[in-house]
Formats: sequence, structure tokens, C-alpha cells
Amino acid sequence: MAKTINTIINNEKHEIEVPYQMSLLELLREELNMTGTKEGCGNGECGACTVLLDDLPVRSCIILAHEIDQKEVVTIEGLKNTGDYEKIKEVFMAEDAVQCGFCTPGFVMAVKALLNRTKYPNDQDIKEALGGHLCRCTGYEAIHKAVKRLV
Repeated sequence: MAKTINTIINNEKHEIEVPYQMSLLELLREELNMTGTKEGCGNGECGACTVLLDDLPVRSCIILAHEIDQKEVVTIEGLKNTGDYEKIKEVFMAEDAVQCGFCTPGFVMAVKALLNRTKYPNDQDIKEALGGHLCRCTGYEAIHKAVKRLV
């Protein structure tokens, strides 16, 4: 069974027929070839698949594609066309907050959502925004420092 949805993804309108069981992550990666959003755990635990849904960070692996009907999605590909992406990328590089890079798109999207919510996040805001995002290479101190440099 499928449903036709109307959505905006990265400022582009889409009318797509999606199976009811298809996740947003599958839609993005397999149907729309937006592979910047990564699949890590597949059950919402690691944060690698984070995208913005109506400006809120969500784990795309646990959102069904039909749930984005009449909503707006921003992926890492959509963020790359903004000055915000360049600022975040710059501080991540400066603080050595990137190693293998697999988790980075999810962290970047979480940081963007945080900065959308509050212009001057404190340490607790940053900790909460990055909570649940897993990184096996870099460690969290460098990522936290990078976010602090943005404020």
C-alpha cells in the first residue's frame, strides 16, 4: 500500500508516491539520491540520519516517509547551500571535530537546529542538542568546542 505525499525537500517541491512502511531515510537515500544523510543504527539511537523537519531535528530512520506530507525537510545537501553550513564546517575543521566524517552530517544538522532555536546557546544547550549523537572517532570534546566557537 502507498500514499502520495506533497512535501518540500531542500526548497524543492515534491509529489511522491511512497509505500507506507518506507522511512524518510530510505526516501532520501534510495529514491531521491540524497546520500549525505547517513544510516547508522537504523533505530534512532545514533543521530547519523538527523535532518530538519519543519525546523526541528529528527532521526529520519524512524520517521515514516508518508509523515512528511505537507511538511518541509532540510537535509545536509540543502544546508550546504547556506552560509550557516560554511560557518559550522569551518569551526568543525578548526577544532578537529571531524575524523572519518560518517557522523558529521547528523551533528551539523543538530547544530543548525540548535542555532535556529537560540542565538547564544550555553554549555547545557549544546550538550542537550548533541545528546544521543554518537561519534566513534573524534570524541565529543572537540565537537563541543567547535559549537562553542559559533557563539
